[in-house]
Amino acid sequence: MFCAGKKNYLGDFWKGIYLYRNGSHFALAIDLLNHTKLVTFKRTIELLGASLSGLIPLLLSAVGLFLSAWIIIPAPTFFSAAFRGRCSRSQSLSNRAKHDRAVACLFGINKGWLCKAALVCSVIGLIFSTLPLIQFPAANAQVATEMETVLGRDYMEKIPMEVKARMRSYPFILVDALRGISSGEVRVTRGIPFATSDNVTLQLNVYRPPQIGHYPAIVVVYGGAWREGSPNSNENFSRYMAARGYTVLAIDYRHAPQYRFPAQIEDVQTALSYIQRNANELEVDLERVALMGRSAGAHLALLAAYQSAVFPIRAVVDYYGPVDLKLGYSDPPVPDPINTRAVLQSFLGGTPDDVPDSYQKASPINYVTPSLPPSFLVYGARDHIVQAKFGRMLYETLRSNENRAVWLNIPWAEHAFDAVFSGVSNQLALYYTERFLAWATQVKHEKF
Repeated sequence: MFCAGKKNYLGDFWKGIYLYRNGSHFALAIDLLNHTKLVTFKRTIELLGASLSGLIPLLLSAVGLFLSAWIIIPAPTFFSAAFRGRCSRSQSLSNRAKHDRAVACLFGINKGWLCKAALVCSVIGLIFSTLPLIQFPAANAQVATEMETVLGRDYMEKIPMEVKARMRSYPFILVDALRGISSGEVRVTRGIPFATSDNVTLQLNVYRPPQIGHYPAIVVVYGGAWREGSPNSNENFSRYMAARGYTVLAIDYRHAPQYRFPAQIEDVQTALSYIQRNANELEVDLERVALMGRSAGAHLALLAAYQSAVFPIRAVVDYYGPVDLKLGYSDPPVPDPINTRAVLQSFLGGTPDDVPDSYQKASPINYVTPSLPPSFLVYGARDHIVQAKFGRMLYETLRSNENRAVWLNIPWAEHAFDAVFSGVSNQLALYYTERFLAWATQVKHEKF
């Protein structure tokens, strides 16, 4: 009935008040007041919506920038290190959103200072997020050349066709980064006790292909600063490799500081003895066994592979493992999110000055001699827990002793990059890890 727009709705309000107070045209007064309240409410909603339409993109862009920044910012604490390792997954999922917000602002879909700020955050975050993809081709080319140099230019031709058919077809698959990497059907047996030490029951998990058989094996040792973890850790890898024709045995060991070195390596050797005694039941081909570990677990895998093992080891895979504990103590990372010196003291029982013999015996680099099993060493250049330069030292020591060793350096990766199983870093590492293991365990070699 009345048309109270932006210019006259206040006039309608006071007119309604006048009519109401004078008692005349009572119905008209009520109509005016109700209509004024409706217009006021509508304008409030419009103003709120306009503010949120600019504020929400800004908040989303700021969150995206925060997550992206972890690609280049070192983690100062243990919590932030764990958080940082999972941010790469967020980047692959949020890059498209950042792109859409940037385009909307550029083409005038939403203007104003809020949109400009959102645009700046989105662009900076997008740049940070694409750094791994920019560096990916060079990293991939480097390790591809390294594999051919160390294993032979024809190493892929020696791998059986049925094994190659199950491997990943490319070092990076965008669809897998978004939906995840499918492992396939496997048989899993958990919690098999293999020893009891100091009233601690040690167990292992077994991951096997769907069909009963006799398979090459991968013995996996979990990480956790020698203080925590379980055979269930990084289960995606165990399932993935089992689905591709391996028996994967994830083993346990006693933890520091309650149990100090050499308890951990003794437990690894005990697990290997158990596997040897029960190879048929576990469906393990003892002539084709490789060791694989991450961080502290890689350290133990290297020690087991480079010392006199219970049975011959065909290869060892080292994901960011400590190799020279004395040097690691004297040259900790900066920042140092886990307090490296405190971790080493709890593991070995003191400083290098207190227990020099323990540091000597616990360092895999001190066991390098000729004729060791082939080694695949994977380190992140931005690792602030186990610095990549130490892994490189092991690589050069192995090569100088005429051992086969493949070096994969991931320029953008931090420690535990493979916690994001479908992330860019792990896709690259997994592509070459499965090729290295296939060459080592499924190809007949007269001598390494």
